[in-house]
Amino acid sequence: MQNHKQLRNWLDEFKLEHPIVIAGPCSAETEEQVLDIAHQLKNSDVSIYRAGIWKPRTRPGGFEGVGAIGLKWLQKAKSESGLLMAVEVATAAHVKLALEHDIDVLWIGARTTVNPFAVQEIADALQDTDKIVLVKNPVNPDLALWLGGVERLYKAGIKKLGVIHRGFSTYEKTKYRNIPEWQIAIELQSRFPDLPLICDPSHITGKRDMIQEIAQQALDLNYDGLMIETHNNPDEAWSDAAQQVTPERLKQILDDLRIRQLTTEADSFNTEMNKLRAQIDIDDSKLLEVLGHRMKIAEQIGALKKANNIAVLQNKRWNEVLEKMIAEGGQKGLTEEFILRIFKAIHEESISHQVKVING
Repeated sequence: MQNHKQLRNWLDEFKLEHPIVIAGPCSAETEEQVLDIAHQLKNSDVSIYRAGIWKPRTRPGGFEGVGAIGLKWLQKAKSESGLLMAVEVATAAHVKLALEHDIDVLWIGARTTVNPFAVQEIADALQDTDKIVLVKNPVNPDLALWLGGVERLYKAGIKKLGVIHRGFSTYEKTKYRNIPEWQIAIELQSRFPDLPLICDPSHITGKRDMIQEIAQQALDLNYDGLMIETHNNPDEAWSDAAQQVTPERLKQILDDLRIRQLTTEADSFNTEMNKLRAQIDIDDSKLLEVLGHRMKIAEQIGALKKANNIAVLQNKRWNEVLEKMIAEGGQKGLTEEFILRIFKAIHEESISHQVKVING
């Protein structure tokens, strides 16, 4: 995406002194529910009201949204609250209906982002629109696929683009509904710093009592905004009840968030920061040296296995190493998720080195 600095214009138009906030129910359920929540949010820090009209469900039989009738409720909510309206679209037909009802923001969900054919269909339907279009990360941790969705929309002449980080699916059991994989969003942010980045802590956590923590972490990482599912009676919600908060709780979450400065001119800060970064640089170099040495040992192991006709992959040994590293990492304040991610990468590289020796 060349000239991607054009993409941030829509965020600047809000002229907010705080990160943009998108809030509203996971699903529009009734006209009364949609209007009640909108009225409770209209005098808050919320700028955009979200509500699912069409709900993609993993399995059939669940609540799949009220459909097009909900768009009329959103039109009424917009008129009465003054909030901009946002809905998820998954097909060209959804786009057509949303545009006919003057929806301001359209987002593409994680299950749709993973399908380039579907994204292209939506991009074609949105050709040259001035609406804000947001792309959620795909369900699987694939940065190229995420950026591919954005690029398809950009090539369709859509300039008001942004991305939503809602976490990634995993077979592993963790404390999250969808593991954050912060490094993927950070990589996207570093490549395209002018592309607005919004965090969806509701889908990352799946639990309302963790939303504050993840929202703060996103702001600490310089995210541009938050999308938080908000319902007037969360426990009775027709979808994703456990991850929604009340408007009152949303207000408290937003009040408690700490907005960080990007930098400061204070000499004491910059002196100390430069000193600490120098230490980090030294440690990073040491890490590379240790990893390089480890891979040389792996090659020696590969040669020994080759000489004795032994299989490369030794699952028992690997599981023992992993268990030991998780325990030792915990003692050093490192999370199990981090240890798993790091040592799986090290193990894959080690296996690769051994295979090269054996096949060399």
